[in-house]
Amino acid sequence: MIRFITWRLVGMVVVILSMTFIVFLLRSVVPSDPARAALGSSAPLAAVRAERVALGLNHPLWQQYRHYLGQLLHGNLGLSVTTLNPVRSDIATALPASLELLLAAAILAIVMAVVLATVQGLLRGTSVFSHAMVAAGSAPIFLTGLLMTYIFWFRLGWFPSSGRTSIADPPTGPTKLLVIDGLLHGRPGVTVNALEHLALPALTLALPMSVAIGRTLRSSIVGVLRQDYIRTARSKGLTEFKILVRHVLRNASTAAISMTGLQIGLLFANLIIVEQIFGWPGLGLYLSEALSRSDLNATLGVALLFGITYIVINALVDVLQAVADPRVSLE
Repeated sequence: MIRFITWRLVGMVVVILSMTFIVFLLRSVVPSDPARAALGSSAPLAAVRAERVALGLNHPLWQQYRHYLGQLLHGNLGLSVTTLNPVRSDIATALPASLELLLAAAILAIVMAVVLATVQGLLRGTSVFSHAMVAAGSAPIFLTGLLMTYIFWFRLGWFPSSGRTSIADPPTGPTKLLVIDGLLHGRPGVTVNALEHLALPALTLALPMSVAIGRTLRSSIVGVLRQDYIRTARSKGLTEFKILVRHVLRNASTAAISMTGLQIGLLFANLIIVEQIFGWPGLGLYLSEALSRSDLNATLGVALLFGITYIVINALVDVLQAVADPRVSLE
């Protein structure tokens, strides 16, 4: 197991370095001049030349890449031409909102996936809930978001349609997650209000992920239930709940865990669309504004963060698979 984890970590580092090199090449081939973009279109030519020297753009390519890696290790992602702030500061400001939304969506997706797999696998049947989830998860994400807004905000008025909170003075720490900070500051109204604003975007994000994971888990559960050791467990008098907990879920979880890792990339892609639809002040909305203004530093900074997060999560997924099924680490 230790050898498997070590090699997986080494592979993760290699992939991250490869991704940073690709991002560096994108910066090099884009027609815009990073020095001109940093100083502005009205900067004199002498200042632009000095900035190019300061940025190391007059050095060979391998030296530029080494300098770029050094800047990344220090958290320097350049300046945003949209906000005129360091991209690192912009990301730090927008990250808590996206993190709160992603965590809420992941929790919802796992819960709904388990329910879907239980209904269709263990009970060997379908329900209105299962059909509704599959239909909603198969629809384009923008259509799901618009339907959620129309039904639950416009028609029913149950949830707000945009924003992160309607509280005028929400707490700003210590976690910067409003659901948690509201409880830590003794303001349950902030937590309730944050949950109300989270409901629609989190559910929109969770639906496609829950359907993919749920159907994968359901297929695995059905296959495990047909194994001889399950019949042996039943013959010993074990209840269905004990069989489910002790034998079925762990052996059936490997494929579902793998699918979860694959869905993370889709989750990041859908985050951009969902944050635009619901006006959620996170990284997705920041990235869409950066793209519309050709803000290269901001675009590549967020893309790099998403890419590294995806690589790290998939490495953790591989480790979880090895824990759930030791055969994985032996292959």
